[in-house]
Amino acid sequence: MLNFVTVLLSDASPTVVRLYNLVDYFSMKAPLGSAAWYLVYLVGALACVVVPYLLGSINPAILISKTIYHEDIRNFGSGNAGTTNMLRTYGKKAALATFLLDLAKAALACFFGLLVWEMNGLGLAGFFVVFGHMYPIFEKFKGGKGVACLTVVALITSIFTNNWIVPFVPFTFLFLLFAFVMVVVATRYVSMASVICALIYPVLLHSLSGPNAGICVAMAVLSACFVVYKHKENLKRIYERRESQISFRKTDKRAVEKPSGEEEQS
Repeated sequence: MLNFVTVLLSDASPTVVRLYNLVDYFSMKAPLGSAAWYLVYLVGALACVVVPYLLGSINPAILISKTIYHEDIRNFGSGNAGTTNMLRTYGKKAALATFLLDLAKAALACFFGLLVWEMNGLGLAGFFVVFGHMYPIFEKFKGGKGVACLTVVALITSIFTNNWIVPFVPFTFLFLLFAFVMVVVATRYVSMASVICALIYPVLLHSLSGPNAGICVAMAVLSACFVVYKHKENLKRIYERRESQISFRKTDKRAVEKPSGEEEQS
């Protein structure tokens, strides 16, 4: 049996989280520098890319709308398959179910990455589950904006990379959550809050993380770039003062059956 998590505390250094993972386990069984040794790392890297991407490509909004309502959420509201459009079209319960399933798939991808290749796996898996949500192979590469998935990635990453005395406390995530709430309360623009948090996420992660978070920070930068890109139309509408502000009222989906051009935030 592998001892997957060991916390090492030292008076002279910050908390370090060491995860014993499958790549390390199998690479130790192969001669250093041999073809088998390199193959272990290659397979591990590919697993942390392909599996999270496929998980990210599973879209709960489409599954729920087709299974429960016998409709396609993409035919209503903004035409996007995400939490905000589910809220506007089917109400709070459908939106909550969509949001929780998005969180679950992102969490599963992150822990898969940790199991396979420690922080390297977490960094790769965190980015590619978000990328899969944005560009799902099962839906002709037309997905959401990845905010819900990135929320979970930020939470798990900040837990395992913190550089503070208190272990496993997600300071990066808590700061991001505070910033998100403050921006939404001040502006009622979820899209603006999402973009701002995506931009400050890699900065906070770099500042508050330990020495084992290099690839996670790099993947956070890439994730932030894609989140901003996916919100480009929202940013344009905010500039033109045409962006819809957050509302928790259920709309008449028949009245907005054709996509209006507004895009959801998940």
